[in-house]
Amino acid sequence: MLAAALGRVGAELWVKHENHTPIGAFKIRGGLVYLDAVRRSEPSLRGVVTATTGNHGQSIALAATRLRIAATIVAPHGNSIEKNRAMVGFGARLVEAGHDFQAAFEHATELALQERLHFVPSYHPLQVRGVASYALELFRAVPDLDVVYVPIGLGSGISGVIAAREALGLRTEIVGVVAEGAPTYALSFAAGRPVSTNAVDTMAGGLAVRVPDPGALDIIRRGAARIVTVSEAEMRRAMRILFADTHNVAEGAGAAPLAAALQERQRLAGKRVAVVLSGGNIDRPLFAEVLAAEDAD
Repeated sequence: MLAAALGRVGAELWVKHENHTPIGAFKIRGGLVYLDAVRRSEPSLRGVVTATTGNHGQSIALAATRLRIAATIVAPHGNSIEKNRAMVGFGARLVEAGHDFQAAFEHATELALQERLHFVPSYHPLQVRGVASYALELFRAVPDLDVVYVPIGLGSGISGVIAAREALGLRTEIVGVVAEGAPTYALSFAAGRPVSTNAVDTMAGGLAVRVPDPGALDIIRRGAARIVTVSEAEMRRAMRILFADTHNVAEGAGAAPLAAALQERQRLAGKRVAVVLSGGNIDRPLFAEVLAAEDAD
């Protein structure tokens, strides 16, 4: 439980630490489940290719290495240096292409055709099945949660939380969180249909999506109470709070749920709340810059 939560949020606040997995993020759960299934169904598999801004790519890189599958990861130009380094360290071939995730995704699909590789989507039911395991851990460890805040990138994490809640027959309210500079899911949720954006502008690579997945959106619309949009300043403040109060590193996406809880503190009074710290993979210079800033409180 976050020690200073009662003062900051006015609620009993629990943090689900997915920043301590082998890749420092929740995505490893989905990568292992997905590639294990692919290996079983395609024993003559030549290799896999996927697109990423970091954590999904690390998941596929590590899972592929463990299963002895060649992996190619496509990341956009300007992607996190340290995430790129980690993907290569886990054994993947790194290709840089495009200016954002969507452009890298399109290049990865072309590589799949050119090199006859299995394309690994960033959102798939098997990945949801894998990442849902963290939600099961949370719900079993902390009973009677009133609200859970979950970051939304392409949607596997929140889909897994919704699936786990429904499997356990719980009434916990699930709230999605997006970045102000990457609002595609907030816009889509409000419109009741996929709404793409022309660009993204956020330090939170895990939230930097401009084209929503229709399947994920359908699950979110049916299972989430609402979607909260947080600013860059709110995420940075939440990163500082998590470091000061728990001594844990949170990347932008990992801090976004706490930022949303702080934003909604008036409606959380007296409740039992959880936030998902989905990952801690942030480049050192950026984290140093975030920590160096001062909060008014």
